[in-house]
Amino acid sequence: MKKSKILSVIISFTLVASLFVGCGGSSKGDKATSASGGTMDKTPVTLTMYTVDSTEDMLFDDDVAKKITELTGVTLKISHPVAGDTQAIPLMIASGDYPDLIYAKGDTGKLVDAGAIIKLDDYIDKKGDNLKALYGDQLKRLKYSTEDPSIYTVGTYGVHSDIFDPNGIMQLQHAVLKDLGYPQIKNLQDYENAIKAYIKKYPEINGKKTIGMTLMASDWRWLITCGNIASQVAGIPDDGQFKIDDETQKATYKFELPEVKEYFKWLNHMNAEGLLDPESFTQKEDVYRAKITQGNVLGLTDPKWDYDTATKALISSGMDERTFAPLSVTLGDKYKDQTMKDYGYSGGWGVAISSTSKNKDRAFEFLNWLASDEAQVLLNWGVEGKHYKVENGKRIFLPEIQQQKNSDKDFKKKTGIGQYNYPFPERGDGAIDPTGNSYTTNTLDNFIQNYNKGEKATLAGYGKKSFVEFFPQAKDLGQSKHGQAWEYNIPSDSDMAIIQKKADDYTQKAITQAILGSESNFDSAWDKIQQDLKAMNIDKLDEGMSKLTVDKIKLWNN
Repeated sequence: MKKSKILSVIISFTLVASLFVGCGGSSKGDKATSASGGTMDKTPVTLTMYTVDSTEDMLFDDDVAKKITELTGVTLKISHPVAGDTQAIPLMIASGDYPDLIYAKGDTGKLVDAGAIIKLDDYIDKKGDNLKALYGDQLKRLKYSTEDPSIYTVGTYGVHSDIFDPNGIMQLQHAVLKDLGYPQIKNLQDYENAIKAYIKKYPEINGKKTIGMTLMASDWRWLITCGNIASQVAGIPDDGQFKIDDETQKATYKFELPEVKEYFKWLNHMNAEGLLDPESFTQKEDVYRAKITQGNVLGLTDPKWDYDTATKALISSGMDERTFAPLSVTLGDKYKDQTMKDYGYSGGWGVAISSTSKNKDRAFEFLNWLASDEAQVLLNWGVEGKHYKVENGKRIFLPEIQQQKNSDKDFKKKTGIGQYNYPFPERGDGAIDPTGNSYTTNTLDNFIQNYNKGEKATLAGYGKKSFVEFFPQAKDLGQSKHGQAWEYNIPSDSDMAIIQKKADDYTQKAITQAILGSESNFDSAWDKIQQDLKAMNIDKLDEGMSKLTVDKIKLWNN
């Protein structure tokens, strides 16, 4: 899943309110021609923004941020949840005090219900040329619901979504694959056998005990590194906590499914064998990433964005072989890996403008500018001459910048390149600009040219040119008709929302306990989970999600 999902620490009402006091701009200032052909106000203005997905301060003082301010007059003052807090949006609503821009993900519905964000349809119609060009016929996918077919948000993920650097379902160190002679790793047993064999041969790495596999599953990442993997190995496309049949439009809470049970049962076995890190369900993200950088963790089940800083630390320490190969691992031959699946543009979540903002026009102009070709190149490539050059008509990073990108874990923070793509409007990977260049730096050629030594050795060992070749291709998997269910806007006051919250909290705790329990008790623990889900009226949740799927397909096709 793309970048997807945060446990609570309550912060005071006063602190939250103070974070979001908007800074207005002067009424006098420069005017400039916008990329859409009209005039864009360049008066210096600070727009406040809250983004639920950031975990650290973004100071907006890097080279890309400075260029954004030069071109638009806008400085962003960005705030984020404190220590995993999930109460910021409800507290904003309670206070009625909002920043200019809000990215709330799954809480977008709460903001709509509270009248906290404005409809953007008229803005887009009259002043949104760049947005209309970026989204094209996918603009309809930004609509909120069949009952309220208005557009409240823009952004979040690319309109194009070609995959050139797959995460894989599971990951294994290049060193393991090399030592074992590059064996075929197709199912869970293959993966387990490789880890066992390597640990037997190398019980310690760099003076530390070898860890078979570790998970980052103590917080919301449980869904990513544990829950999602259980459905992926069963060939179920990524619809969050659901399996959705596009033909019947029927949704099922995936933790009801017997095929999903199989992965958890295997994890339970790996734990009993001592091959699963006992800290998998308690460690914090800094500990998790630091552990990976030591080079003694053999296996992961995590998207690259979640451990990318650890990968770069390994490379900078000369441990390329201790970085990870993405693997296509399933329960067996009858299950087809959906890693490369094309979900289309899902819409659903994005950046909204608050109803209390004193800078609504400037905020919209800024969002529209971000969709321009000028902005898309800047956000992805940085400043021409400082970060990239055009050689024989091709846009390429300067050598020192490419080296920094490959090995510096703080590359985004230092340069600003890639720092402000998400959650704003994005053309996405595979989209080509009028010069014939990719809007993003993510092209197959770029990945092939910049594979590290460990990656190159693995590809040579398997006789492949890229990691894309290890996976079933998108053309053979079909495109989703409903996008991805984890981006649905579920009404915040609905029985569905209440049931799912209760079920999600329960399954994370109960399945974890089952994994860490004895192997002989796993089946009975799973049966108990099923009984408890039924008692929570999980059938009502399935019915509600099925209806939302029907409505989504209808909304997009009208």
